[in-house]
Amino acid sequence: MTGDVVVLASRSDWSVLRPLLAQSVVQTLEMVLITMLIGGVLGLVLGVVLYGTRPGNLFENAAVYRVLDFIVNIIRPIPFIIFLAAMQPLTIRVVGTSIGTVAAIFPMTVMCTVVTSRLVEQNLVPVDPGIIEAARSMGASKPTIILTVLIPEALGPLILAYAFLFIGVLDMSAMAGYIGGGGLGNFAIAYGYQKFDQTVTWTAVLIMIVLVQVMQGLANALAAHVLRRRR
Repeated sequence: MTGDVVVLASRSDWSVLRPLLAQSVVQTLEMVLITMLIGGVLGLVLGVVLYGTRPGNLFENAAVYRVLDFIVNIIRPIPFIIFLAAMQPLTIRVVGTSIGTVAAIFPMTVMCTVVTSRLVEQNLVPVDPGIIEAARSMGASKPTIILTVLIPEALGPLILAYAFLFIGVLDMSAMAGYIGGGGLGNFAIAYGYQKFDQTVTWTAVLIMIVLVQVMQGLANALAAHVLRRRR
């Protein structure tokens, strides 16, 4: 068995694998960026609604909050690989297929929206209620308070939350390889794990680590800049 592994590992042809790796990186970035863009925006809106409908907040509505909170609490804990399978019938109805990069983006976006909404809500809750009340007493409308007071006050933590979200979405993109979504996860499994080639596997892993480090570094710098400006 050990000899077979060595033989299989020695057969890696990087003249063939290199373009496949480049394609996988592009597919991963496509899945992650589209998911972050759509799910991040929808999650921000949903998170603001969750925060705003909490008792004592801008547009308090216990019924709406309980329904949304229940939905988020049901979806968020589901392991993404199981969520992919559970979403397959809906994915087919919406996208037309359950295989490929586009089919992976749909459930990724749904999960991203749900997770983002909770992150946003949690980072808006610590905002000083006195600042909100001061804006209301000056006659500011609720949308104005959200856009010019609430979100700016929580902007630094929100930036860091979205960096954390990026890591989660990157992780989801790796699992998307199981439904033919492509990307680095699929590359690592098909050409590394299944062919007993640790070089291929770790190449994919290192690229994902670099992506995370770059995003985290940018987020840390941007959040620090925002927080310095607010002091």
